[in-house]
Amino acid sequence: MPKISIIIPLYNKGFIFQKTLESVLQQSFTDFELIVVNDGSDDNSVEILKSYHDSRIKLYHQDNQGVGTARNFGIEKATSELIAFLDADDYWLPDHLEEIYLLYQDFPDCGIYASRYFMKIATHKNVRTFYKNIAQDFRGVVNNFFDASLPYRIGLTSSLAIPKSIFTEKRFNPTVTSGQDLELYTKIALEYPVALTSAFTVEYNFSLDNQLSKTPITRKRLMNFEQFSEKEKSNGSLQRFLDLYRLEYAMQFKIAGDLERSEHYFKTIKTSIPFKTKLLYKMPGSVLKKLLRFKQFLRSKGFDFSIYN
Repeated sequence: MPKISIIIPLYNKGFIFQKTLESVLQQSFTDFELIVVNDGSDDNSVEILKSYHDSRIKLYHQDNQGVGTARNFGIEKATSELIAFLDADDYWLPDHLEEIYLLYQDFPDCGIYASRYFMKIATHKNVRTFYKNIAQDFRGVVNNFFDASLPYRIGLTSSLAIPKSIFTEKRFNPTVTSGQDLELYTKIALEYPVALTSAFTVEYNFSLDNQLSKTPITRKRLMNFEQFSEKEKSNGSLQRFLDLYRLEYAMQFKIAGDLERSEHYFKTIKTSIPFKTKLLYKMPGSVLKKLLRFKQFLRSKGFDFSIYN
């Protein structure tokens, strides 16, 4: 039995998938199985995978049902006690699995084992992410997962691994089409410690996410924040963490012209909202859309900042 099961959902990523696949096969830690779940691809993604003859690769097929369902399918097929996830357009440095498994051995009672990651915002520009109140050389159990995950999330799918035992009770929510990972990792972090490495071992392809996110917010099915309302009453860090996403959704719905849902998310923000953010929110959706496009343009040139906080 391999020590780690790797799950990659695959849907029409033939233009970049080979680099992702190579980053797995070139890992210094080799005791793994690679489970690729083809989510109804109609490009050359599967052909690329089949050109590699490695007994550790296992390919499964399903009709296009979304990334959450594909990950859940992979979890069912996984045989290892530790499951690592990788999106088909992200990239692992050669020591990623080695760092994750050492973390797993050193801190065996955690629910999430996470590596640090670079965020690729432009073709030749990576941003070195950081976490609130966590030193760059820190390695161990995070004191406050939700507080630390500002402004960058520790719970990035391609940078973490989760014990399979966790999935006897929890799975990715297939009814949510945007934010399944946010929902699941929030649930896990509320019940289990989270361990973090000091090493940067992942390149998260944020620039590509922006290019491919063509589904409007009005057609996405978002997670239900109310499921955490009781926990938020006694956990200010969780409240501040979730309020960032309420604000993000409020802005996106306003840009999309859905003022009713925009107001709903904005009014449900429980923590204090900075004056500049309130001022920004009062701007017409057309102005917000122009600001968003300007931000995306600057990011494509390698300048990273947020217009929301």
